[in-house]
Amino acid sequence: MSTTEVSEAPRWRRLGLWGVKALLAAAFAAAGGAKLAGIQPMVEVFGMIGVGQWFRYLTGTIEVVGAAALLLPALAGFAALLLAGAMIGATLAHLTVLPGSPLPAVILLALCLLVANAHRSTIEAAAKPVFLGRD
Repeated sequence: MSTTEVSEAPRWRRLGLWGVKALLAAAFAAAGGAKLAGIQPMVEVFGMIGVGQWFRYLTGTIEVVGAAALLLPALAGFAALLLAGAMIGATLAHLTVLPGSPLPAVILLALCLLVANAHRSTIEAAAKPVFLGRD
């Protein structure tokens, strides 16, 4: 939805969307902050993945920046897509390398896609010049 479409949505829908964005922002800020702070379980998880600790810093940065951008209406849809990509990676990591359930990552992925869908007209408006040429 564009900013105009979001503001024209029923009040309960606008409040619900803000609630989801706030929940996602808190979850990603906490997870990204833990990665950037070098909390020992995060260091161990990225050690198991085997890509290197640089990937922990990259993932933490994506999560913290994405969390902040979720709260900015003009960037929320793009942030949701960025974070959805991170959750696809997290889900794949849990299915292939990491112990534990991928369910939390799948739930966060679904919520990110819900936010991206709510801001789809903003995403489409920005993507048209890139994929269809300048009009």
